[in-house]
Amino acid sequence: MTTNFFNYKDAMKYLGIKSPITLRNYINQGLPVIEIGNSKKISKDSIDEFMKEHQKVISK
Repeated sequence: MTTNFFNYKDAMKYLGIKSPITLRNYINQGLPVIEIGNSKKISKDSIDEFMKEHQKVISK
């Protein structure tokens, strides 16, 4: 069974980042977090959409 929701550690692994500070920056820039009680999750679809929205073409 594949999950569509990640805890912060798994979200960082999916994003390929190692620093919780970077994840916090993404959240501050609009990455949605699901909070239920003390549990915080990030959906795979939200991560994919967030990254797509922040995609840019960098010219040399």
